[in-house]
Amino acid sequence: MTVLASTLLTLCLSARWVRGRARETEFVVLVLLAALGAALLFWAAEAPPAHAAKCNKACQAHHEKVAQLRQQNALQKRPNVIVIDTDDMNATDISVMRNTLALLGEHGTTFRNSYVSYPLCCPSRATFLTGQYAHNHHVLTDQRFSDLDSSNTLAVWLRRAKYRTAMVGKYLNGYGVVYPRQIPKGWTQWYALTGGTEQHRYGFRLNENGKVHHYGRKPRNYIDYVLNSKINAVLKQWTISPKPFFIYYNPNNPHGESGTPFWSTRDPEPAPQYLGVLGDATAPRSPNFNEANVSDKPDLVKEIPPLSDAQLADIDRRYRGRQESLLSVDDEVKRIFGLVRKYGDKQKTFFIFTSDNGLELGSHRIEFKNFLYEEGERVPLIIRGPGFPENATRDQLVANIDLAPTITSLTGAIPGRVMDGIPLLPLAKNPADGTNRDILFESPDIGVYGMRRGPWKYNLWSNGDEELYNLDNDPYELTNLLYDPPGPVEPSAADVALAAQLKTRLIQLKTCNGASCN
Repeated sequence: MTVLASTLLTLCLSARWVRGRARETEFVVLVLLAALGAALLFWAAEAPPAHAAKCNKACQAHHEKVAQLRQQNALQKRPNVIVIDTDDMNATDISVMRNTLALLGEHGTTFRNSYVSYPLCCPSRATFLTGQYAHNHHVLTDQRFSDLDSSNTLAVWLRRAKYRTAMVGKYLNGYGVVYPRQIPKGWTQWYALTGGTEQHRYGFRLNENGKVHHYGRKPRNYIDYVLNSKINAVLKQWTISPKPFFIYYNPNNPHGESGTPFWSTRDPEPAPQYLGVLGDATAPRSPNFNEANVSDKPDLVKEIPPLSDAQLADIDRRYRGRQESLLSVDDEVKRIFGLVRKYGDKQKTFFIFTSDNGLELGSHRIEFKNFLYEEGERVPLIIRGPGFPENATRDQLVANIDLAPTITSLTGAIPGRVMDGIPLLPLAKNPADGTNRDILFESPDIGVYGMRRGPWKYNLWSNGDEELYNLDNDPYELTNLLYDPPGPVEPSAADVALAAQLKTRLIQLKTCNGASCN
């Protein structure tokens, strides 16, 4: 009514001027038209739209339902666990993942010395599922999914504990080549890249709970879009219930792509919206990048020539693709967290972010992985959840053998194997816990085993070559302290004595089992 009264008053004042100059009939018409206009203005300004009441009721019902679900979920006794396990991601790559750092890093615990015991996809993923070193789970090289006893894995243990379990993305290398519709034991929801397409970004096949679907090369079929839709659907179904769940999410980024088109300027191809955002960025030239002098290294490294211009260009191409491809993974981390938070599960969910291995990407002239150097072994690890200190960092040595023990400890699931790792919550709570630990590294593919104790890294090759590095003083592993060059200079007596101690312990670790591994 305020708008109508104000408008009519204005018109009446205007009419006093009009009355003296126009005929009476014109004045009446003007007033009537003005009144009609004022009425329309009043209706538009103060009358609610016809659908408003209906929208308000619908929105209110939705909010009431969400509140009810949150109250229901508050009764959940056991926690959920969501693992995000990227593919070939270096520890330093996480710098581009702002959502992950903000939502998990700033509210969880970052383990700065996190390693994989075997820097190769298939054995490393088997370690995650078993909590064992490769010499105990027997997956000793790549493409050997069939060597894992899938009837006795983390998923099976969690199912026995009445958990709902989902696997989304890349499983073990070699999965689905013979039996594309196979679903390993222990999984209630299964969305796995199959039929040898686990490294594709387009044109891949996905086993969706026993039915294989092919996704052609169309922008909407980018790998992360498809995988994200699957995990989001699972979360929307599961987060509304107080029954606990475990999700193992395995994006295949930033691993190099199989069958990259010849015209591609990136390897792997990132999501369309992120293609080119890094411009012509180049891989970091760290001190050990394309190492000039490798005379102190083992024979296998000495045989590698300096990287050519073509190899350098390919490494830069891969670097851009790797960094850009992680941006869509980072987007999904935000969506996952948002869906969990929406229904009140945030306080009862553990988020674990890590990778199956890193990549040398030019360090020591090595382009890929499998070697026991920092770039291939060290991976990101962040855990957010009840009991893990927020915005904290820990420097103890930890490895992927610790993830299954951590998850079984948090969930109460009973493992069916003797695990070689330890739960990480005590280490997160107490920075002094686990500081005297030894970690084993295995790479039988190329004939080398190694170990880490404090700052010391020791590698023993099958031909007798040895390496010793102090990573506090030499983080890029440029100077092998056991190298005996021609001439009078020899390794120090202290370094030789330490290497002998580490060699004895390494021989023990190569056959360790359970408690003897720690």
